[in-house]
Amino acid sequence: MYIQILYTQLKIEKIIKTEVELPITKKAIINLLYTENWLMDKINLALKAYDISIQQFNVLRILKGQKGKPANLSTIQERMVSKMSNTTRLVDKLITKGYVKRVICKSNRRKVEITITEQGKEFLKEVTLVMNTFENKVTSNLSNEELISLNDLLNKLRQINNN
Repeated sequence: MYIQILYTQLKIEKIIKTEVELPITKKAIINLLYTENWLMDKINLALKAYDISIQQFNVLRILKGQKGKPANLSTIQERMVSKMSNTTRLVDKLITKGYVKRVICKSNRRKVEITITEQGKEFLKEVTLVMNTFENKVTSNLSNEELISLNDLLNKLRQINNN
């Protein structure tokens, strides 16, 4: 027995209010950009209650991933999802909130080491639960196979830099 699953699909042309049929390449790029902005709006809304940006959250995750070892600004910058982030400003804001600390090396004053504080770890644990719930909700319409395929396609799309 054949069962057809129907779901409402809002095409990108309808979202951007054009009646012109877009070339498939343009449609894909516009759809990616629109979806990225849509997703960032949703993430920012989820994090707003915690007075933290996605970039600050990312810095905390990077520092927690250091497993107690300090990181310098360039290490954090290299690991950031958004390469446009002003890492110094992000770290300064997290220091003000008490989530990270900066230590200047006594033998080399140009060397600055940054670590996550216990307060930062506790805060990150709380916000991570919220983000995990958010991520599960956003991806709930996709099967595990579709998520694997989506990741493969996005990885493949970025390979243009390698050619």
